[in-house]
Amino acid sequence: MTALRELSAVELLAGYHGKEFSPSEVLEDVLAHVAKWEPHIHALYAFDPDGARVVAKASTERWRKGEPIGSLDGVPITIKENIATKGVPVPLGAATTTLTPAPVDAPQAARVREAGAVIFSKTTMPDYGMLSSGLSSFHPLTRNPWDVRMNPGGSSAGAGAAGAAGYGPLHLGTDIGGSVRLPACWCGIVALKPSLGRVPIDPPYVGRVTGPMTRTVDDAALLMSVLSQPDSRDGMSLPPADIDWPALDVSLKGKRIGLMLDLGFGDKLEDEVRATAKFAAHAFESAGASVREVSGVITRETLDGLDAFWRARSWDDLSRLSPEVRAKALPYIYQWAEGGAKLSGVDVLRGFNATMTIRAAAAQLFADLDYVISPVSPVVKFRAELAAPRNDPQKPFEHIIYTVPWNMAENPAASINGGYDADGFPIGVQIIGRRFDDLGVLRMAKAFESLRGPQKPWPAPPKD
Repeated sequence: MTALRELSAVELLAGYHGKEFSPSEVLEDVLAHVAKWEPHIHALYAFDPDGARVVAKASTERWRKGEPIGSLDGVPITIKENIATKGVPVPLGAATTTLTPAPVDAPQAARVREAGAVIFSKTTMPDYGMLSSGLSSFHPLTRNPWDVRMNPGGSSAGAGAAGAAGYGPLHLGTDIGGSVRLPACWCGIVALKPSLGRVPIDPPYVGRVTGPMTRTVDDAALLMSVLSQPDSRDGMSLPPADIDWPALDVSLKGKRIGLMLDLGFGDKLEDEVRATAKFAAHAFESAGASVREVSGVITRETLDGLDAFWRARSWDDLSRLSPEVRAKALPYIYQWAEGGAKLSGVDVLRGFNATMTIRAAAAQLFADLDYVISPVSPVVKFRAELAAPRNDPQKPFEHIIYTVPWNMAENPAASINGGYDADGFPIGVQIIGRRFDDLGVLRMAKAFESLRGPQKPWPAPPKD
């Protein structure tokens, strides 16, 4: 019999409806599993089992009466620590942050709480969310459950690790350059970076989104049905849309797909990653889609422009701190950001304008394509202790060349496991759609989920 903690959110809700088990029983199974894993991977922040038990008990009573309050009632969930939850400080992964309890839930946290989800913990992130790594000056080092010597990716590091380790079915991450898709890739789970504004957030920013991180596409769609509800605090959010999120069936016949492989710069595309992306493209082609290779929408110049803009933005934050507090930042982040102090206003503006260049290239690419398939990361894995695969603060974004364009262009993009390397480490595939076609991207991911074949068992906690 499948352990309760291994069931998807969709399966848990069916079980609650059938009175096969209760939210309290599910939570206790998840908490027992967390106790075995957490000393090895350090995925959690503000862990609150007792508070979660109170919420689960109330949900159990509602289900006993047949009166659930929402579509996630009784389902365990974790929330990335930069998504505010009332009463919990938001350190942003950085030892430089003053710890002040958040006065209210951010929109994403408010929606899942209203839907009855059981928030039992926040999850870790690196300093200011500016690393694709589990390395942080505030949190202990977060590790990858598939191989604890390896990095889970980031910046939604704890969410990715928690998803792979089986800390319940639902996890919320944020993404400004690949931060849900990269950990999903390296942790073997599903993540959706929605179109900008599809999920209201607070505070909003250029390219920043919140997305679901789950083990199944169905669970990602379920979570999107809750997250996409309106909230007036986000002035960049899209108008409310009537999207049938659970309707994931799709015919691939006639779909026009671009296959994006070598971009000619950045970290070298490793052979096993290339093979995995090609496998996904061939799977879609065998089901009736037409596939052709396409060029990228980002160049060396535009990537360097984004780097300059983000350095200046981050230096603006750090420069406001006293030298004593600033020195607490992760050295890699400090070394990277201080380069922003030397940039001119023209340098920074030119860097920001790379966003518009990428957006124009993406619009042109999708003029005669429905979807694009690409790697998520060019590299299969890297050591847990490193800030990035290349680990060079002067070249920090060489590994996000496949993910960051879609934040700037605002297209929805999903990561889904496509296979494994020779050691059994997961390798993700990215599926990108036109702006606002979030449901279509999930439908394509669901189709690939069926086409790819059986997956390896999820990792188990170390014995010691």
